[in-house]
Amino acid sequence: MGAQWKAKGREAAASAKGKLFTKLTKEIMIAARNGADPDMNPRLRLAIVQAKKASMTRETLERAIKKGSGQLDGGISYEKLTYEGFAPHQVPVIVECLTDNVNRTISNIRGLFRKGQLGASGSVSWDFEHVGMIEASPANKDADAEMAAIEAGAQDFEINDDGTTTFITDITDLDLVQKALPEQGFTVESAKIGYRPKNPVSLSGEALEEVEAFLAAIDEDDDVHEVYVGLAGE
Repeated sequence: MGAQWKAKGREAAASAKGKLFTKLTKEIMIAARNGADPDMNPRLRLAIVQAKKASMTRETLERAIKKGSGQLDGGISYEKLTYEGFAPHQVPVIVECLTDNVNRTISNIRGLFRKGQLGASGSVSWDFEHVGMIEASPANKDADAEMAAIEAGAQDFEINDDGTTTFITDITDLDLVQKALPEQGFTVESAKIGYRPKNPVSLSGEALEEVEAFLAAIDEDDDVHEVYVGLAGE
C-alpha cells in the first residue's frame, strides 16, 4: 500500500528486544508528556498496549511513564525530528526520528541520504496525506473490513498481505475509530498518526533493490522511529 515501509526480514530484526524496547520506551516517554493517565491520553494508552504485547515488564513500563511525565528526575529528554527527501529513483521519503542528541541525528541522516537526496521541509510532504493509521486483525471469520470501516467511521481501508487490515482515519478521529473497531469484529494491533502517499512510485528489478537497500540502512539507525515511503506495493 506504500503507507509505511517495512524492511524485508524486519520481523526477524525486531526479535532483537533491545532495539524494540528502546523504540517502545521512547514512544511511551514522548506520549507521557501529555499526561501519565492512559485513560485521558490516547497516545499513551496505545503505546502501553504495544509495550505489553512485546512483553515489556511492568517495572520498565511504569518507569518510562514516570520519566516522560516528569515524575522521576534524570529522565532523558527526547525530541521529535522529521526529515524529507528522496530515495534513489526519486522515490519520496519521510523519516521521523526520536532523539536525545540532535547533532548526532542530523549528521547520521545526512550521511544516510548521500545515496538519495535530502530535501527541505515541505519538499515531499505535499505528496503524502497526514492521516490516522490503525492496523487491526479480524477477531472472527465473519468480520467484514468494509462494513467495519463504515460503522467505525474510518475514511478508507486496505487489506494487507498478512491478513491484517489498515484502517485510514482523519487524524482527529483516530482514537474514536480504534475504540469502535472491536465492536465490529476487529482487534486493534497498533494505531498512530502517519503519512500515506498520494502517488506511489512503481519500481522493479535492480531499481527496487537499490531503493530497498537505501531504506533498510535508514531503518537501522537507532534514532529513526518511523519511515514512510511513496513506493507502490510496500
